[in-house]
Amino acid sequence: MSIGGLRVGLCGVGTVGLATVKILRDQSAMLAARCSQTVSITHVGARREVPHQDYAAARISRDVMDVARDPNVDVLVELIGGTTVARDLIKLAIEQGKHVVTANKALIAEHGNELILLAEQAGVQLRFEAAVAGGIPVIKTLREAMAANDVSEVAGIINGTGNFILTEMTTKGRSYEDVLAEAQALGYAEADPTFDVDGTDAAHKLVILASLAFGLPLDAEAPVKQGIQSITPEDLEFAASMGYRVKHLGIARRQGDRVEMRVHPTLIPEEKQLANVDGVLNAVMIKGDAVGELVLVGPGAGGAATASAVCADLADIARTAAGSGPALGVPIAQLKSQALVPAEDIESEWYVRLAASDCAGVMSDITQVLANHDVSIESLLQNPPREDQTTVSIVLLTQVASASVMTAVMQEITALTEVEKEFTLLRVEAFDQ
Repeated sequence: MSIGGLRVGLCGVGTVGLATVKILRDQSAMLAARCSQTVSITHVGARREVPHQDYAAARISRDVMDVARDPNVDVLVELIGGTTVARDLIKLAIEQGKHVVTANKALIAEHGNELILLAEQAGVQLRFEAAVAGGIPVIKTLREAMAANDVSEVAGIINGTGNFILTEMTTKGRSYEDVLAEAQALGYAEADPTFDVDGTDAAHKLVILASLAFGLPLDAEAPVKQGIQSITPEDLEFAASMGYRVKHLGIARRQGDRVEMRVHPTLIPEEKQLANVDGVLNAVMIKGDAVGELVLVGPGAGGAATASAVCADLADIARTAAGSGPALGVPIAQLKSQALVPAEDIESEWYVRLAASDCAGVMSDITQVLANHDVSIESLLQNPPREDQTTVSIVLLTQVASASVMTAVMQEITALTEVEKEFTLLRVEAFDQ
């Protein structure tokens, strides 16, 4: 590290990159006082021209690899995204003896084990606070503040796009397609929103949280995923009438010597804090044996919030070369794999919505199928049909059952002559155990 302060090489000048430039420029005096040295950008890797952007005296390169090779850079900030060039860039920076800060959750989830091990072997730091939940310091909380806790569960709203869509659908009765189009217009969703709405983005983040919480190696394929594309305003209305809100959650929970990891739409009792986190906000709940239940809420995306997390990592590195200890709480060699609970064995309460003919005996047939599989009904809601309707919606909340049991139940119920084939099946979580 330079006597003249921490020299930063910034790769990627999109929304987060430019916000990072602004924070380091505007808060330079405060950071210098808090870090006991200056933190300044000396080299920018920008593959495109950004009109009217002032990088002060920083060197500009169109090849981001030049930043990794620059001997006048102490720490490389990777904000280019993707998992190919970004991976090569970070590996090169580590080989050159540079610390690395990244906001790239997909890269950490898919290649974090390799990259963190390389950093440990090289004696440099790899930091990624900005990779999960934007400006919420959840990684620092799990790695440092919860170090004396045996963590049993991490759950939360960790994708702002999905939360915005469900919030608008819930509060205004809008369709999924209508709100998605607005989210894209507002910049909350990408032109291709697949990763946000099918659970991939949240799954990447959940993998990182589970590794920190339980000491697991990173495994991008571990979570069970279900997206929000099939959620209808009708489901949200029924949930609200029964005292629930629907949120797209990531849940990692220890079950004895196994771990369950899943991302899916979930009914939550409306009195729970997670149920009332709306819009593009994120929220993460952590359960520890000493602290109990902790909920962190804040902006999960956006240039300034994410850049704030990037700068927090830079401040850690500037304060000490140790950078607050191992990236995942313990060295890579000490991470221990645990068996995953198979998707079909994961248990929960369930929300079921069916459409059935309005005739005698249908409810009896449905409840008999549930009874045959030892699935108890917690509550039942059936609205009378309108004059133009030949079917009615039947909504059930069940007690705890496994996914495999519910799959069998729904196959039998939808095989009944009076029941339509289309149905909605969602998990219910009370988070009160």
